[in-house]
Amino acid sequence: MNLVYLSIGGNLGDIKANLATAIQFIGEEVGAVKAVSSLYQTKAWGIENQPDFLNQCLIVETTLPPNEVLKTVLNIEDKMGRVRERKWYTRLIDIDLLFYNDLIINTKDLILPHPFLQDRNFVLAPLVEIADDFVHPISQYSIQELYDNCKDKLAVTQL
Repeated sequence: MNLVYLSIGGNLGDIKANLATAIQFIGEEVGAVKAVSSLYQTKAWGIENQPDFLNQCLIVETTLPPNEVLKTVLNIEDKMGRVRERKWYTRLIDIDLLFYNDLIINTKDLILPHPFLQDRNFVLAPLVEIADDFVHPISQYSIQELYDNCKDKLAVTQL
């Protein structure tokens, strides 16, 4: 069995319902959801003139290989109506693959660990809640250490 760490978020529609639906689909299509963080609210990252985001992190137990996890979560986003207008813009749902065990992968289609997770409090805050002692396989810092040293100044509020 493999542990997959996911970040989910959105800022359009009924965000809480969308996140709950995403968790349900992930449980049905990726594997057993073992941990779910609280909801966290933050201002938009990247393009700031848009509604606030709600974010969560999950730990999922799966038998799927990493590329299949990615393909499956992208299909869930499509099924839920995600439209990719432009990078860092509004979205009904966003599902990011953060870690797959402690694998390091760098291909055209998949980079693991997620290359920007250490720079984003909206990912680190919920991840600390469910995996504070998990060690980033490249930096060798725990999630707690990454969060404590993150330079991102956007406020993240636990709901």
